[in-house]
Amino acid sequence: MSVHPAAIVEDGAQLGDVRLDPYAVIGPEVVLADGVVVGAHAVIQGKTTIGAHTQVGPHAVLGCPPQDRKHDPLTVSRLVIGERNVFREFSSAHCGSTRKDGTTHIGHDNYFMANSHVAHDCVVGSNTMFANSAAVAGHVEIGDGAVLGGLCAVHQFSRVGRLAMVGGGAMAAQDVPPFSIAQGDRARLFGLNIIGLRRAGVDDGAIATLKEAWRMLFVSDLPRRTAQSRVRESMSEVPEVRELLDFLQSSSRGVARAGLPS
Repeated sequence: MSVHPAAIVEDGAQLGDVRLDPYAVIGPEVVLADGVVVGAHAVIQGKTTIGAHTQVGPHAVLGCPPQDRKHDPLTVSRLVIGERNVFREFSSAHCGSTRKDGTTHIGHDNYFMANSHVAHDCVVGSNTMFANSAAVAGHVEIGDGAVLGGLCAVHQFSRVGRLAMVGGGAMAAQDVPPFSIAQGDRARLFGLNIIGLRRAGVDDGAIATLKEAWRMLFVSDLPRRTAQSRVRESMSEVPEVRELLDFLQSSSRGVARAGLPS
């Protein structure tokens, strides 16, 4: 363990073999696993648990109460962060609120660039990328491997599916399906994230079927329910197609529409 003399660790904090740089502040209910590094002037408070080998950059703030006027400060509120995450300078993530289970969940191997923000009650998967100043509002779900471009925002209660990409500056007010590219204000869908699919190891045959399903679901003139039914009948043997269909059918906020072809 390496704790700088200028770091502030309040009584009750549970620390593994960690490194705390000058003026890092660790609250009394914080739990840090082995290998966690907390940069200068970073603040970690609340009932926050951080997994092994996570890096918290200078001036990052984790575990603050939710920015929710209806939150009862006397209720349990938590932030649970997995392993090997990177929070760059001035990034932030808040504890959950009383509206759900009181917990904000962040998985493993995520990269949060400078000034990015995860609000209360969010569920962030693993291997995601939040570019500079990307922000997600309360109760948002971000699937594994999703990429959020710089200065983009995701509306509360919306979802971004697995391996989806939300472009820089986009304002996503509805669900962004898995494997999709979304861009604009309000965000529209502009095809499949082919590069992301290939990097994730999805084979060319599955990608070709996804393309066909995409055209039927988002480009054809078929009513969406009819298109979903036909895709499920003819292409559901491909796991990625089933995942896309299940996402669409489980949407409560609505799904972003396809953009106009260029």
